[in-house]
Amino acid sequence: MRYLYLAIFMLIGFQTIKAQDVKSNELFIAKPYLQIGRQPTPTSLDILWHVADVNADWTVEVHNTGSTAWVKTPVPAYTRIAVKGIDTHRIYTAKLTGLTPGSVFSYRLLKDGKVVFSAEGKAPKSANQSYRFLAAGDIGAETPDQKLIALRAFEQKPDFVIVPGDIVYENGTVSEYRQKFWNIYNADHADTQGAPLMSSVPFITAAGNHDTDNRDLDKYPDGLGYYMFWDQPLNGPLGAEGSAAVPVLKGSEENRKAFMAAAGDAYPRMTNYSFNYGNAHWTVLDGNPYVDWSNKELLDWLKNDLASAKGATWRFVMFHHPGFSSSHEHFEQQQMRVLSPVLEAGNVDVVFNGHVHNYQRSFPLTFIPYKKSIPLLGGKDGKTVRGTLVTGSWKLDMAYNGKTITKPNGIIYIVTGAGGQELYNPEQNNDPDSWQKFTCKFISDVHSFTVADVKDKTITIRQISAEGKELDAFTINK
Repeated sequence: MRYLYLAIFMLIGFQTIKAQDVKSNELFIAKPYLQIGRQPTPTSLDILWHVADVNADWTVEVHNTGSTAWVKTPVPAYTRIAVKGIDTHRIYTAKLTGLTPGSVFSYRLLKDGKVVFSAEGKAPKSANQSYRFLAAGDIGAETPDQKLIALRAFEQKPDFVIVPGDIVYENGTVSEYRQKFWNIYNADHADTQGAPLMSSVPFITAAGNHDTDNRDLDKYPDGLGYYMFWDQPLNGPLGAEGSAAVPVLKGSEENRKAFMAAAGDAYPRMTNYSFNYGNAHWTVLDGNPYVDWSNKELLDWLKNDLASAKGATWRFVMFHHPGFSSSHEHFEQQQMRVLSPVLEAGNVDVVFNGHVHNYQRSFPLTFIPYKKSIPLLGGKDGKTVRGTLVTGSWKLDMAYNGKTITKPNGIIYIVTGAGGQELYNPEQNNDPDSWQKFTCKFISDVHSFTVADVKDKTITIRQISAEGKELDAFTINK
């Protein structure tokens, strides 16, 4: 019996030691993930990772297609995140350069000379290469279908993923990213709990209301994680607090200072930006109601940005709040309709939105807003703009069917907000009488995501459910 007790004691002791070892080996708060960076090119990507606030010698090495050696990147830089409500940590950034466009490359991270992470990534495509991107908004809700969509997305082998807002619920905080985001989209393995998407391809994001609407740093000192975690271009309007594009940031001087240090140059500019990928020009906008898109400075920037895309075959726009939606939920938030004439003049092909938790596709349409729109006020003070009714007239290309007739006359608006959060208006799914005349497809009873394949002057877009079923498909030809 004495030997039995000794054996049990030794087993418990071994398991305790093993558990401590496992805990000590949990090196990354967020494992390495790829980003397009401040100045995207077909031959470069940035890599970010989050670790504890401890000094270490970090090295990143990349192995390009056709190379025989591992090449060190420049010394990684880091930003210290020291906001209240979360442990102080660091976000490291390194730049991968000299990539072969469209190729698969290997990279690895070394800490104090020891390899601690390795993965394969996809280099961005050049203008003459075909590519696939995915789109899904309203995603970080920690639901079973969110995790299943991450798996289905991984199976589609995309070149990049766009997220039209509401990246994480409910308040866009650092702690919510840790609970509902990194472990799902940058998991170790592909299964029904998530997939290693972000370690192989970049996510590109727009700001949703759950990402940037809350500006009270005393209430959420680890809020506005959007400005800390995404490495994206800063070529949009400069803006300033209290301007047409940027609400005033609330909070004590201590909390403001901590946030500013964590956000760096991303605040407040990174909610409006543009970039090129393959043969397309992308314009990403802040569609939140706090932005006044009648402002001349904002409109001039948007017009000039679209005009600069003359060499692009495709022009895509992404923002959170849809201007054209048939959902009863959020129907009043039509403020982005006012941009339709600008987008049409800029030859935009497709607009991707979220916010409404379902899938909708419009007929190709053009829209002329009437001069008077009706702001809807709310909030505790009764003075906060919560939406705007924008009246006007539209013309629909009813001949386009995306199969035999594939050259649309007008912009196609896609709501792809069924990425994980609770679905909106399933009762409208089989009730076309409840849809607006501009709506061609309305699917609100299943979670889903968008798959787009671009090949020269043809793009084929499909909507795929969390179970892998094709819900919609159409083609656009130039």
